[in-house]
Amino acid sequence: MNLTDMVEAVESRVGSKGELFPPKKIREKLGLRPHTKVLYRIDNGRLVVEPIPSLEELMSKEPLVTITVEEFKSFREELSRRAEG
Repeated sequence: MNLTDMVEAVESRVGSKGELFPPKKIREKLGLRPHTKVLYRIDNGRLVVEPIPSLEELMSKEPLVTITVEEFKSFREELSRRAEG
């Protein structure tokens, strides 16, 4: 995370049933809309909340890696040979 991604600290409370209610400023910064799935994890004693992108969001982005079907088949065959040892 870089400094431009950070938001000033905002105090909030945990609801009576343990719900977390991130303030609007935080929700907007993370792109959290109603029904957005999030991942909760603990990192060095801190709660980290990250949005889980939908399949549609992932498919709309440029791929990080491109591979042909032939390359994929070759790679899979190589992995199978190594696994069979």
